[in-house]
Amino acid sequence: GRMWAYTVGFTVLPHVGGFLGWFLNRKEIPAWYEKLKKPSWCPSRKVFPVAWTVLYTGMGYASYLVWSDLGGCSSKAIVPLGLYGAQLALNWAWPPFFFGAQNLNMALIDILCLDGLAIGTLCSWYRINKVAALLLVPYLGWLAMATCLTIHIWRDNPEHKTGKSE
Repeated sequence: GRMWAYTVGFTVLPHVGGFLGWFLNRKEIPAWYEKLKKPSWCPSRKVFPVAWTVLYTGMGYASYLVWSDLGGCSSKAIVPLGLYGAQLALNWAWPPFFFGAQNLNMALIDILCLDGLAIGTLCSWYRINKVAALLLVPYLGWLAMATCLTIHIWRDNPEHKTGKSE
């Protein structure tokens, strides 16, 4: 009976932080981001909300599968869901570092740590639920692109490495 509520809750959860990050930083995006030097392969700004909607939905549903397979919040769930929660927190922290604080050093550190935690999440989930692990593969692909993009922007915009200049 109540399983659909858990399914929806877990699936929607990643969107909450993603939406909040966009909402709080939406004014900085056109003004500041457009002026940054970016590589020629940088996706259009219009692609990002679509991509994140798909990716957050997949990872949220995958987290539900893992939670369900482990019998809810059991001791077996601490590591796999802890890794997921930690990587999600770093995912949500990236827009405030990048767009809000305009601190490319912090954004770069954040996304490099995020990459490690996301890979760790996938590896821990693979033993529990292969479908859940496979649902993270597109996310890891997008993160690889986002990491390369962050590195390029960090390298090519040295004046923005430490944040907003007052």
